[in-house]
Amino acid sequence: MRAEDLIPSRLPEVTRQAVLAPLIDHHCHGVLRDELDRARFELAMTESHAPSPPGTTHFDTPLGVAIRRWCAPLLDLEPHAPPGVYLARRSELGAEEVNRRLLAAAGVGAFLVDTGLDEPGLLTPAEMGRLGGAAADEIVRLERVEREVAADGPSAVDYMDRLGEELAKCAARAAGFKSIVAYRHGLGFDPSRPSRGSVIAAANRRLAEPRERLTDPVLLRHLIWTAVDAARERGLPLQFHTGFGDPDLDLHASDPSLLTGFVRLMQPLGLPVVLLHCYPYHRQAAYMAAVYPHVYVDVGLALTHAAAGSPAILAELLELVPFHKQLYSSDCYGVAETCFLGALYFRRGLARALAARVDEGEWSSIDAARAAHMTGSGNARRVYRL
Repeated sequence: MRAEDLIPSRLPEVTRQAVLAPLIDHHCHGVLRDELDRARFELAMTESHAPSPPGTTHFDTPLGVAIRRWCAPLLDLEPHAPPGVYLARRSELGAEEVNRRLLAAAGVGAFLVDTGLDEPGLLTPAEMGRLGGAAADEIVRLERVEREVAADGPSAVDYMDRLGEELAKCAARAAGFKSIVAYRHGLGFDPSRPSRGSVIAAANRRLAEPRERLTDPVLLRHLIWTAVDAARERGLPLQFHTGFGDPDLDLHASDPSLLTGFVRLMQPLGLPVVLLHCYPYHRQAAYMAAVYPHVYVDVGLALTHAAAGSPAILAELLELVPFHKQLYSSDCYGVAETCFLGALYFRRGLARALAARVDEGEWSSIDAARAAHMTGSGNARRVYRL
């Protein structure tokens, strides 16, 4: 199976080549380096924390069908191989060979890897790059840095200083920062920088239970603004999880439009604000990218999990989003299938949208190729200074 076989044949050659060019996966996670039994594989292919109900399987999902359809041939199986056959072949090849085949087949030129997850056994950015034949850089998760600082037991005043020092060190090695404030509080937080007194008072409470998840809205705001200070020194973008995620999330609190106040305060600073995933709020995100010059968007893992339905999501984003504001990410995690399928469905959905516009005479083939290049890699190279 060749990637070019998945692109509509009527698409002009210059546009086809732009769609098929190496992608910049600007937001992903490591995949697991060890072999997985069926139970663990099924949990890794869903955002749910729970196994499927008795008598069912997580393979009975859009993503599960997509794995059997598109990943099976990369493991030398026929398309639509049954789940048991697929997993047996996966085990026969071994985790490293499976990861190598699937990561390389994604056609990614660079991985920007969020290293903030606690699960043991995930590939490092360097390992992702080696197996995928790509460059790799790190995205630093703010909440993990804060937890490590708090766990060291500083005083409240030292906590503030240490946090700034650690984020400055991270900024020197990272391609960007990421916040999961959507999970910890919601995106409707007070956007202003908190006062020093309020931070010290909240830090005293925090340091009494430093290993708990950070949920205090004052300290979350302080963390984000401290990261902004560190990011300004290096011109780093700041990513925010929005929309679709795992069950720890209150979905309504992850609407990216709730960040409007913060986005306005950030505009004079010139730092990019990147809205990740966004679905089902991708139209709101497209609006924000259209009206704020420093806001960028992707639809991330929604493409992988919607699978055959993903072209409609991408088409809705493209209704309004400026082409110089959209990025590509797979948000792959756990199993390398999610990396490959993210790239596959992005290319297929984008190609269909471009072909429709060219067919209707709305765009020239050069316009379509330019949009494909910007979205697939050009924008990420500019935003992350790759």
